[in-house]
Amino acid sequence: MTMFRRFLFLGFGGFAVSGLITPPVALALGLGLALALGNPFPVVSQRIARSLLQLSVVGLGAGMNLGIVWEAGRTGFGFTVVTIVGTLALGIVVGRMLKVEGPTSLLVSSGTAICGGSAIAAVGSVIDADEQAMSVSLATIFVLNAVALFVFPPLGRALGLGQQEFGVWSAIAIHDTSSVVGAAARYGEVALHTATTVKLVRALWIVPLVLGLSIARRGHPGRVSYPWFILFFLAVAALRTAVPAWESAYVMVVGGAKLGLCLTLFLIGGSLTRDAVQTVGVRPLVQGVILWIAVAASGLVAVRRVFG
Repeated sequence: MTMFRRFLFLGFGGFAVSGLITPPVALALGLGLALALGNPFPVVSQRIARSLLQLSVVGLGAGMNLGIVWEAGRTGFGFTVVTIVGTLALGIVVGRMLKVEGPTSLLVSSGTAICGGSAIAAVGSVIDADEQAMSVSLATIFVLNAVALFVFPPLGRALGLGQQEFGVWSAIAIHDTSSVVGAAARYGEVALHTATTVKLVRALWIVPLVLGLSIARRGHPGRVSYPWFILFFLAVAALRTAVPAWESAYVMVVGGAKLGLCLTLFLIGGSLTRDAVQTVGVRPLVQGVILWIAVAASGLVAVRRVFG
């Protein structure tokens, strides 16, 4: 049975990177396989997914002009500041109302406010969160991310959002970079470029957040993991802008990055276990849903006002 599961997992992984399926389908394959038979490579697949996501995001920079990157980032800056501060404040209030444990509440709020699992990992290392708090918050964000990847593209079309509007909105309202990029890729090329840029600008706010928390707890910055891959993304976009003659090479890099994203989503889906679903619990999940709806609704109103 173990050999069969390994063969099946590797086979579906190869199918995910074949270019024949979309990112949401790749995620669905991973989810279905994990919940039905389990992941035969849980530790390895999680490590690969983390590194491959960062590499894929860097590769997407080869398809972006730095001027467009700056414009998209500038457009989403005000949204980013307001929604991050507002989400963290609302998360504290909702967490107390629902009697969610302090560390778990802060992790769920941070993951919703900035960039999902990356923010949870960084903040968790600063506040010395235990394994239970980490697993509950990660599982909560993971479940909501999976839902967002499937729900947001048709919802955006039903609301009549243009590609740039959807790109900004999805970057604000969806937690993890992987799901943001996956949802935007379904919506269109402009949406993908806009969403990736705005989300990465948003992810940079991990740095002041963890520095602030670290100083508040210890009196000095602790050892945390920062999203350095964002700088490589900007460097590749700068190269694309400065040397446009290498267009054929950039096209190949972007194509590889999109295939890498499909495999990443398959591996992320494959990392969900039945135990993780049971671990989420009602109160952290309710907190996550309330914050998610608040961020999505306020972000939609802001996008309508700016682009309307």
